[in-house]
Amino acid sequence: MIGAKDVDLDLDLQIATAQAELPKQDQFEHWTRAALAERRERATLTIRIVDPAESQALNLQYRGHDKPTNVLSFPFELPPGLSADDGLADLLGDLVICAEVVRCEALDQGKDPLAHWAHMVVHGALHLLDYDHLTDSEAAEMEALETAILCGLGFPPPYADQDHLEDL
Repeated sequence: MIGAKDVDLDLDLQIATAQAELPKQDQFEHWTRAALAERRERATLTIRIVDPAESQALNLQYRGHDKPTNVLSFPFELPPGLSADDGLADLLGDLVICAEVVRCEALDQGKDPLAHWAHMVVHGALHLLDYDHLTDSEAAEMEALETAILCGLGFPPPYADQDHLEDL
């Protein structure tokens, strides 16, 4: 069994917001490793922290929703003619997280901001691993996995006492 600390992770953290009180690089790495544990031995991905304008533009372009959202996941797709054997197997993709939306959601839901940040990272990383929540059964599987990972990190269950989040 691969432990969270055993995942060889290359994380490019990009801060494209002026919002203060963001988690630190090592926290993003810890949460990402926890999401990848038992699923990947090595991974390369980018987490970009953005303002609402960038989140809204990407959400409109890629999802057709004209509003900022908490997290967007962009899985890496191999270019035509290349295979995972070409040294690209570890590339997972990109997460784009809107700092202001995460802050507001945490306040509105009465959650510890750090717990909500961890949830967004875990949720997005699972999307990069092809988990989804389009059907009830997919949602149940993904939510159970998110809950197990976050509780393993010492956070409370993310879906306790709330309806499903519309943006996730």
